[in-house]
Amino acid sequence: MHIFVAEDEKVVRRELKILLENALYRVTVAETFDSLEQQVLDARPDLVLLDINLPDVCGFDVCKNLRAKSDIPIIFLTSRTDAMDELNGMLGGGDDYITKPYQASILLARIAAVLKRTRHGEHEHTGTLSCGGVVLDSAGCRLSVGDKGVELTKNEMKILQYLFMHAGVYVPRMDLIEHLWDNQMYIDDNTLSVHVARIREKLRELGVADLIGTKRGMGYRV
Repeated sequence: MHIFVAEDEKVVRRELKILLENALYRVTVAETFDSLEQQVLDARPDLVLLDINLPDVCGFDVCKNLRAKSDIPIIFLTSRTDAMDELNGMLGGGDDYITKPYQASILLARIAAVLKRTRHGEHEHTGTLSCGGVVLDSAGCRLSVGDKGVELTKNEMKILQYLFMHAGVYVPRMDLIEHLWDNQMYIDDNTLSVHVARIREKLRELGVADLIGTKRGMGYRV
């Protein structure tokens, strides 16, 4: 994984490079800050660590300009602690906002979390998946058996998509909840139970009674 660091303080820049390389990231460090957006686009990193107070340029503007051209994850790493700055950063397209001085372990954990969340969608299946004779059309949000079919809500489709992609393995309930949260679908444990019950009812409409298995303490499996 490749991280681009836009930080003008030499000591902090060097510390970040060492920290990230020790965590097995590939690191590109900006040495100058003119045409910073183009430097990032040329480097094609997986994530950008971006200071706000940079020579001759504002990190907020850099983020805004990048967002117009790319969905590269951006984490603001700055000494500016005002709540309005954080709000402006997030509303302007930032994926996280971390203030200095940072704790190395916390910074690495939050980098990993943003990478997991933002890269998750790159590997989602957008075609069809099948299990036990049941076909899931992810793009059309539709479940079918033979020539019979039912429509799914987006949440129901995402739940089945995740289960189908992990067929034969019990998927913990929390993994499903996090999967939905990663896709900006906000549900809790009780709501998950309701969704699964509705999916089972739709499966029964198709003549399938036992596709989704449950094991207490382990989760769901197809």
